[in-house]
Amino acid sequence: MSPVMFMIRKAREKMLVSKREATSREEGFTLIEVIISLALVTVVFVSLAQLFTLSVMQNLRSNEMSNAIFLAQQRIDYLRTLTIDELAHFPSANIGESDDELLDINQDGTLDFRRVTVVTNSQVANTAGFDVLVMVFPIFSRNVARNQLMANPDRYRVRAYIHTIITR
Repeated sequence: MSPVMFMIRKAREKMLVSKREATSREEGFTLIEVIISLALVTVVFVSLAQLFTLSVMQNLRSNEMSNAIFLAQQRIDYLRTLTIDELAHFPSANIGESDDELLDINQDGTLDFRRVTVVTNSQVANTAGFDVLVMVFPIFSRNVARNQLMANPDRYRVRAYIHTIITR
């Protein structure tokens, strides 16, 4: 046998052996590999879903607190426009004022907040001023007595608590 023929024969044998090895090897994924990968993907998606839910809840709470702070500041700005006599007699039913009110901020017919305002003469000597306390609560506190809200605002999840002095 010539050396060229010998080399061709050896090359054919190698090709046949490699073809047999290729067909005997398993191709694709086993059932266990698929189950494990699905479990890992599920864990990742569940974690992301929890993170998304937490993010939405924090955004809602932040929005609620922003609205409550705006309502409290709005009340203080209104009180700053009043004269000494008007502040001394706050709230005046003649002009529709209230020191305890339920508010619907977006006019959708659903009450959103309860705003409690307390105006008292200032305890600081030699000032013609008034201590002003404005607290804004979530609407679930609407049936709670005012003195209970005042005594323990944290229990009723106060959303805005602003205490200031208005002087003239």
